[in-house]
Amino acid sequence: MASFKTNDGVKIYYEVEGEGKPVIFANGWSCSFKFFKKNIKELKKNYKVIVFDYRGHGESEKVEHGYRISRFAKDVKDLLDHLEVEDVTAVGWSMGAAVLWSYLELFGDHRISKLVSVDQSPSQYIGPDWEWGQTGCYDVEMFIRLIKDIEYNEEGVSRGLAAVCLNHEPTQEEEDFLAGEIMKCSKMAKIEIMRDHTNLDWRDFLPQINIPTLVFVGRQSQVFPWQGSKYVADNVPNSELEIFENCGHMLFWDEPDKFNKSLSEFIDK
Repeated sequence: MASFKTNDGVKIYYEVEGEGKPVIFANGWSCSFKFFKKNIKELKKNYKVIVFDYRGHGESEKVEHGYRISRFAKDVKDLLDHLEVEDVTAVGWSMGAAVLWSYLELFGDHRISKLVSVDQSPSQYIGPDWEWGQTGCYDVEMFIRLIKDIEYNEEGVSRGLAAVCLNHEPTQEEEDFLAGEIMKCSKMAKIEIMRDHTNLDWRDFLPQINIPTLVFVGRQSQVFPWQGSKYVADNVPNSELEIFENCGHMLFWDEPDKFNKSLSEFIDK
């Protein structure tokens, strides 16, 4: 077990496994790094795999401040500085992609040389000029409903999220594991980071990303219409697109072997 303190004094839990080129994973809203367990096991054979939990999530400290995408991005920078790694491939799934976009906007390519965006739309909310928002939290009214659901039915929300992320009916073991990890995230963290995340629109920034980028899209994703996630690849200049035709939002869980192979090929280029 390892942890470090961010520059504002928050204890962040992380793990480093394997040797080789470094790759860091940034997880989705309310989730933990253990969502990547099928990937860590294989990738650590050839790479230095860095995983962590955001503040308020998983095993990290539960605090009452800093639940903003930009602050999460700074926490990632603090971690990379703490580990003194360079030439990092940064993999962001769902909200984790937005955290990494914020990182690049704030800190440029400091320590990061490649970006991987996994099934995330650049805008959560649906509006007159954007139809591919998040299917369950697509405007202010739905955000308010989500807050109430978290307050009064947190376990139901957790189990529902676990199920909607997959492209198959989860086994009881899968649902219990994934929902259990989501339940480790504090209610405050869930609500406040979603409040910030849903109000951000990254469409103007995507063309400014100047490092090699790989975009993974789950064609069957129930969290984002695939067109919204594909938009990222269409608008980041030096990007590649790979669509997983039979996968949902957690395509790295649905088809881990394919994901690990594609990611490895991208890292090694």
